[in-house]
Amino acid sequence: MPFLNPALILIALTAGISVYAWSNRSLLESWIFTPFLVERKRQWYRFITSGFLHANFAHLFFNLFAFYSFSPMVQQEYASRYGLAGGTWCFLLLYLGAIIVSDIPTFLRHRNNPGYSSLGASGGVSAVVFASVLFSPVAESGGGIYIFPLPIPIQPFVFGLLYLAYSYYMGRQQGDNINHDAHFYGALFGVVFSLLLAPSAAAEFVQKVLEYLSNVL
Repeated sequence: MPFLNPALILIALTAGISVYAWSNRSLLESWIFTPFLVERKRQWYRFITSGFLHANFAHLFFNLFAFYSFSPMVQQEYASRYGLAGGTWCFLLLYLGAIIVSDIPTFLRHRNNPGYSSLGASGGVSAVVFASVLFSPVAESGGGIYIFPLPIPIQPFVFGLLYLAYSYYMGRQQGDNINHDAHFYGALFGVVFSLLLAPSAAAEFVQKVLEYLSNVL
């Protein structure tokens, strides 16, 4: 039996459930992350089910596109250390664990607010993106990560610093309908979890960044 790519399975499940929920309000309301209901009714399952829901097509597309783009390298790194089966389990724990953990600060902040809810796989996606940044902080010549509307790519480690700073700042402002805390804590989870699995990645990260800086400065 051919190996089934866990990233593609997660993408198919997330897309299918999200699209179905757009026409099924009952499912959306019962699965969305509502800290008040989690606190009052002990509906802990919402920590994970909300990660398979998205607000609209644009939200779904950008999350899944980023997930698809960065997943292969992370899966490869895990597999190189723990084998194909072990690496697959590590990847699933990374993604699903980040969806849960990244919502804990949101839960603590809004558990007494009956009007607050959130949805999306951003915590898991951020974890995968930042695991990739940890393992490959410097892109090959001409490569990098594009940030709209900038026309040129930036190095992954630079992107990581900017992303964390922006997510932290916006999370404190609470000026829009985006759960920036999920982005921030999902990203941190991706780094910490990957370092627990591959402690040597910390020294390798520093070495690659220092080599890059020595060449450009």
